[in-house]
Amino acid sequence: MNKKNSPLVPFAPVPLYNQLKELLRAQILDGTYPAESRMPSESELGDQFQVSRITVRQALGDLQKEGLIFKIHGKGTFVAKPKAFQNVSTLKGLAESLSQWGHEVINQLLSVKFIAADARIAERLQLNEGDKVAEIKRVRLINREPVSLEISYVLADIGEKLQKADLITRDIFLILENDLQLNLGHADLAIDAILADSELTKALNVEKGAPIMRIERLTHTADGNPIDFEFLYYRGDAFQYRFRIDRQRADSQKN
Repeated sequence: MNKKNSPLVPFAPVPLYNQLKELLRAQILDGTYPAESRMPSESELGDQFQVSRITVRQALGDLQKEGLIFKIHGKGTFVAKPKAFQNVSTLKGLAESLSQWGHEVINQLLSVKFIAADARIAERLQLNEGDKVAEIKRVRLINREPVSLEISYVLADIGEKLQKADLITRDIFLILENDLQLNLGHADLAIDAILADSELTKALNVEKGAPIMRIERLTHTADGNPIDFEFLYYRGDAFQYRFRIDRQRADSQKN
């Protein structure tokens, strides 16, 4: 390719590596380079865009940091599978949040059963240890791929109603609000990382010991009563939570 045909502009305010990074990012996102396809080599990209291998290496390095590509030693550079993501600045169910981005979310219902609350569940739901609660286990599939295992605990009377609802295609939040007329208020979250055990291996189709993001979420009604205690287990390679955090300045704290 001749220099005059290259879309990159030498001596522009934006460095060449940054121009190349943006161009390759656009081609990855529009499907020119599909997920899991092999990218051209550094020398091939250098010839195509008439830039040095150092420039190509910088562009690819930035794309790798962004999680858009990955390298396999001796085989080359490949396009990563895009991760679904959920912004958690507002309280929404998974399907409610992702459907606006065009993702299909369906559920594989594993079980609904009634158990005696252990100490942890009882403390979160403000019950006595041994009180009956409903345990709902579902695998959440995004675009037909298992991404999370969701284990929810609710009061027994609510569980009896949820048992009769459509847990295959609907978020529990929407059922609570629309069917049971319960106004949700806020949720407390705790996030950590664990390694996949045999249950997660089977549910999420990952290898034993694979990294899993675990979220403990306690949802309250608008009047502050705990209503839904959950453990959410997400595949680390397929999903991410995104937050916006605003800084509260000292002068505003004094008011």
